[in-house]
Amino acid sequence: MRFTPTAIAGAVIVEPDMMTDERGGFGRVQCPADFAAAGHPFLPSQASLSRNPRALTLRGMHYQNPPHDETKLVRVARGRIFDVAVDLRPDSPTYLSWTGVELSGDNARAFLIGPGLAHGFLTLEDHTDVYYQIDRMFEPGHGQGVRWNDPAFAIVWPDTPRLMSDRDAGYPDHRVS
Repeated sequence: MRFTPTAIAGAVIVEPDMMTDERGGFGRVQCPADFAAAGHPFLPSQASLSRNPRALTLRGMHYQNPPHDETKLVRVARGRIFDVAVDLRPDSPTYLSWTGVELSGDNARAFLIGPGLAHGFLTLEDHTDVYYQIDRMFEPGHGQGVRWNDPAFAIVWPDTPRLMSDRDAGYPDHRVS
């Protein structure tokens, strides 16, 4: 596996080394020893699937505060997304910065998103399935969010969302600490 850091500490692009032949390809996509050796220890405890029938569906920007914060490994099983992480750690040199990556069933990339980062994505194709591995069990009642188009982040989305939940649309702007 290849681990490519982004400008935000704790947000890492993970790509499998694929072996290919006439049958197609095969590559390891999650191995705790490989993650630890790359300096990104990650041991999933839970996995979730987000099915998105329509392109330009936005989900996010979600996070959980300590002690319920989590690390997620996000990948696309089918379709394509623009995946985003925003740094909400006030002591971080990249506080309020964002980074994004295109994930697809074809490119097999994953995005590792650590604690203190809000996460969201925009589907770029109909029938997009997003698979999450999470390092801790979900703790109901501790989910938080910030608005996807908060000017404090100035995220450059590849298109305008057409569908999102009322909850995601109604998140407040982030309060600067």
